[in-house]
This record gives sequence, C-alpha cells and structure tokens, in this order.
Amino acid sequence: MSEAKPKLKQADGIKPRGALKPPQKAPRDQRPRHEELREKKLSSAEAAPEVDGQPGPPPDAVEPDPQLTPEGAEQERKKYLLRRFWISARGYWSRRGDRLAWPLTIGVLLLICINIGFQYGINVWNRSMFDALEQRNARSVYFLSAVFVPLVICSGSLVVAQVYLRMTIQRRWRSWLTTAVIARWLAGGRYYQLNLVGGDHQNPEARMTEDLRIATESPVDFIAGVLNAFLSASTFIVVLWTIGGALTLPIGGESITIPGFLVITAMIYAAITSTAMVVIGRNFVQLSERKNQAEAELRYTLTRVRENGESIALLGGEEEERSGIDRNFGHVLRQWALLTGQHMRTAAVSQGSSLFAPVVPILLCAPKFLEGSMTLGEVMQAASAFGIVQGAFGWLVDNYPRLADWNASARRVASLMMSLDGLERAEQSDALGRIQHGETDDGAMLSLDDLSVTLDDGTAVVKETEVAIEPGERVLVAGESGSGKSTLVRAVAGLWPWGGGSVNFHADRRLFMLPQRPYIPSGTLRRAVAYPAADKWTIKQIKAALDKVGLAYLAERIKEEAPWDQTLSGGEKQRLAFARLLLHRPDIVVLDEATSALDEKSQDTMMATVIRELPDVTIISVAHRAELEAFHSRKITLERREGGAKLVSDINLAPRKRNLLKRALWGSGSRAERPRKE
Repeated sequence: MSEAKPKLKQADGIKPRGALKPPQKAPRDQRPRHEELREKKLSSAEAAPEVDGQPGPPPDAVEPDPQLTPEGAEQERKKYLLRRFWISARGYWSRRGDRLAWPLTIGVLLLICINIGFQYGINVWNRSMFDALEQRNARSVYFLSAVFVPLVICSGSLVVAQVYLRMTIQRRWRSWLTTAVIARWLAGGRYYQLNLVGGDHQNPEARMTEDLRIATESPVDFIAGVLNAFLSASTFIVVLWTIGGALTLPIGGESITIPGFLVITAMIYAAITSTAMVVIGRNFVQLSERKNQAEAELRYTLTRVRENGESIALLGGEEEERSGIDRNFGHVLRQWALLTGQHMRTAAVSQGSSLFAPVVPILLCAPKFLEGSMTLGEVMQAASAFGIVQGAFGWLVDNYPRLADWNASARRVASLMMSLDGLERAEQSDALGRIQHGETDDGAMLSLDDLSVTLDDGTAVVKETEVAIEPGERVLVAGESGSGKSTLVRAVAGLWPWGGGSVNFHADRRLFMLPQRPYIPSGTLRRAVAYPAADKWTIKQIKAALDKVGLAYLAERIKEEAPWDQTLSGGEKQRLAFARLLLHRPDIVVLDEATSALDEKSQDTMMATVIRELPDVTIISVAHRAELEAFHSRKITLERREGGAKLVSDINLAPRKRNLLKRALWGSGSRAERPRKE
C-alpha cells in the first residue's frame, strides 16, 4: 500500500499543539439567541426556564458555601432543589403560561369560600334541630328536615365542582410542566448527553412521570386544604367564642374566669397533636425520598433485563440478574419497612386525635348545660364547630405524609432540571469549550477545523484535528480501541458537544448516522424501517429496500406490529438500518461499527449495495475490520496518546483496493479468487 499525500491541513499535524482555543464570538447581529439572553444576566429568581411550554434560559448556578459542613451543605442543596422546582413550576401562572390557569384557580378559591358559608349554615341548622328536639317542637323539626335537603345538595354540588376544578388544574399543570421538561430533555440531544455527565438525574423517565405527577398534584391539594382550613378555623372560632363564652372555675375560695375557653382548648389541643406529629414524623421526607429512589432503581433494573433479554438468555445470566433484582427489591422493602414505622406512629396520633376531638367539647360544655346556661342545640353546635376547628388546626396531622412525599418527588424533578440547566449553561458558555457547527466555504462536504473533543470536565479525548472531506469520498477512521474514534464521529454528528474548534458541512447537506446498535422503535415493521418518517414512502418502496439488504423474507410482515427490537437478531437489525439508509438517501452517512454483527460476505454485500445505490454519498466509517478498506478511498488513523488521541496519518487507499471493491460491485469471482491482502 502506497501512501498518498496527506490531506491534513497542517503539515506538522502529528506535533502537539497549544491549549484549546475558545470559539470566536460572532457579530452581535449574527450571534445565537441564547448568547444574547446570557448577556442580560438574568438572576435565578427572575429566569423562567419554561415559558409557554418552551425552554428558556436556565437559572444561574448556585454554589454551596465552602465553610458549611457536609450536613449543612446537603440541607442547603435540598432547599435550593425546592426553590429550583418552583422557578419552573410557577411559570404555569405566568403571562405566557396556561390561559386557563388563573380562571381555574380563582374558581377553586371562590368555591371554597362559598362552601364554608354552607358549612356554617349546616352548623346553625345543627343547633336549631337539637333545640327543636329538646323542646319537642314537631313543626320546627319537620321544617328543618325539609331545609336540610337543599343544604346538603348545594354543599355536595359545591364540593363536586371544587373537585372538578382542582383536578383540572392538576391535570393541566402537569401537562404544561411535563411538556416543558420533556422539550428541554429532548432539545439538542440532552437525553443522550445526560448519560455522559455526572449528576443526580438517574431514571429520568420516572422523574418525568410519577415524580412530576406527585409534584404537581400535591401542591394544589395543599393550597386548597390550607385555605379551607384557614377559613374554617376563622369562621368557627367565632362560633365557639360566641357560644361558649367564658368559663368560671372556683379555685381555693376564689373564681377564675377563662374567656373563650372553647377556643383556647381547641388551640391547645391542636398544638399538642400537631407538635406530636412534627416530632414523630420528622424523618418522613428523608424516608420518602429514599423509598422513591429505591422504587426507581428497581424499575430501571427490570427495564434493563427486558431490553437486554436476548443477551442475558444466551449467556445464562438469569441467576445473576435475579440476584441483582432481589438486592434492589430488598432495598425497596427495607425502605418501606422504615416508612411503615413512620406511618404507624403518625396513624396513632391521627387516630387518637380523631377519637378525642368529638368528646372534648361535650365534656367542656356539660357543666353549662347541666346548670341550664346552655341549651342542647348550643352544645351540639359547639361540638360540631370544635370538630371543624380541630380538623382545620390538625390539617398538618392528616397531610404530613403526603407533604413529605411531595417534598421528595419535587426534589427529584428539580435534580433533573438542574442537570438540564448544567447542559444548557455549557451550551451558552465559553468556559468549558463548545464545538461549533457551520458551513464549509471551499466546496468540501465536511471539514474539521482545529477540532478537539473533551469530556464534560475538560479532559481531552481527541486533540486538535484538521481534516477536509470532499463530496463522494469514503473515509475510514481507524485506530486501536479507546482511541476516541466513536467519540470523534459523534462530535461530527453533533451528538457530542464538548471540545473546541468547529465541524463544518456543505450547505443543505443531510447527514445520517448508523450506530452499532440501531434503534428499532415499537409498532409496525414499516415504521421501524422508515423511521423517523414512516409515511414518507410507500409500502412498495419499503419492500424494495428490504429486498436490497437481504430482508425480503420480512416483506410480508411489513404491517405487523411486534416487539421487533426483541424479535430481530443483531445482524437483522443492522440490515434494517441499511434499508433505512437506502430510503432516506442522505448526502453524508456516518457508519459507527454498523456492520459488526454481519459476517464478512454479508458485510461486503451490504457495503457494495450502499455504494451502488448511493454512488454520490459521502461515507465516514469507524470499523476494526481490515476488509472494509476495500470499500473506502481514504483512511485516517487516530493514535491514543497522553492528553488525548491524535490524528497521526491521512492516506489514500491503494488502487488495488478499489479493484477489490469493483469485484464486489460486479459480483465477479468467488471469495477464494480474490487477491490476497498483503
């Protein structure tokens, strides 16, 4: 094999270069919108990452005080997580949020206020009914019985309407925020980049479904509950004060008068039960958070087993997987056991409170009733009002477990938001370095200009690289394992954002990437072959593409819905990906070990088919098989070095390799007749 003149743009390309060169800023009128937004220096309190369901600028990064202890820093982190959640969630009520947010919210508040009025009416009815019974006034009893039905119907209707509006707010809020978070997650390949960076964002699918559901449902219930409790307490404290009056107690020959003794007793009673709940349930938040994380890890483990069922079955890894599942499930059960203890203690307080609450006011009013200064109706009205006030004051007792569960879920959602914030800031910042993307100006199909690829922490993977690829060239990227070949092609495809320099494409180019493990979506085989544009081609065209890649036997099942990702073998999946390529007919195709599951003969046939059907396509291949050189006109080699891989050679492949390609194209000669490679 003879070497042609290297196509490196710099003659001494194998010599070390200087530090990463930061991207040059474009003129203001040509700069991306995100740079202009960054220059406005929005504070985290003012920034609204989700506006009208669309991503916006992320909040400023918040670093913990270095003087804090680890425990103190963790507490500050948890506080910020809740704040971070509300920075995004409150956008639902913003000027560009949901247009029905405020009407629905105001409607719920009005219904709560009106319903309190009906509760007061029922409380007064309670007093009148028992007074009529005490006086044996049949006419009043019959009249009050007739009045009670409309009161109940109106109150019940208000509650039903309140439930409808409240759940509508929850549904629409969840829809708005979920849409916004998913939009940020999908934008710019961040769903892929999250796998490459550190942070608390494991199991994002659980955070965007179950956790986000709890995070948007509970606040609406809490706010409605708090308002209802406040109005109920305010209204019926007045009732207790008016009915109960003052209580005079003789002590040591003297008398002590306690004004509003029923109100004071209700407040003391509620303070005792609420304090007991706070003390007993102080670990609820932490335990709920651990339980939710354990559940998410178990779901992830089960999903991994399902997705990789074939490999596990072939390797006989059932026992190993069972061990891992049992370990995760045991962790879930341990967290549930700890949470069960908390629920038992809070249930004891709640149940004891509910049993004592109806009896206490009757015992307190008994002396006045027996001496004749209070009627039976007033006693029952006081008992009803005391129960309502106690329920209002004891709202925390009944809702502390849900509050803890919301706290944990909101933090998990906020952790995902913070990881997305970090990726967005990396996109907008020059501090770490970002690979720029533009257009070539010399007719080249693709050029890598001073391209460097790094990890998200700045560690170099590939050093500065200068390469120009002309239209129709077929370039093989070679190098030992771990030299950064796949990372380089991901940077070319725009999936890897960190580094320096630029990747430039010919104007109006269409790029298509075939990874080693092709994505097979759920649904019909037609959708799998034509993804992501199933309706763009006819069934006849799709069948023709399947026939060209050796999958003609699947043509009759093209409309069949099946778990194709589990049904097809590795080789069939790669053939299907090539059929997809033939349909889309891009200008540039990036093959990342795209034939690794095929045997040598099938690989030769597949590459020959691509070149025959797409003669003008520009190909960039990453592969280890030397036989693939026959289908490429150029080879660049990466070599792993200290501080990042380096491009060490760029050569034209010898004409005799092209002769082998020609044979493959025309099908002349058997494998035994092919010339030996030297």
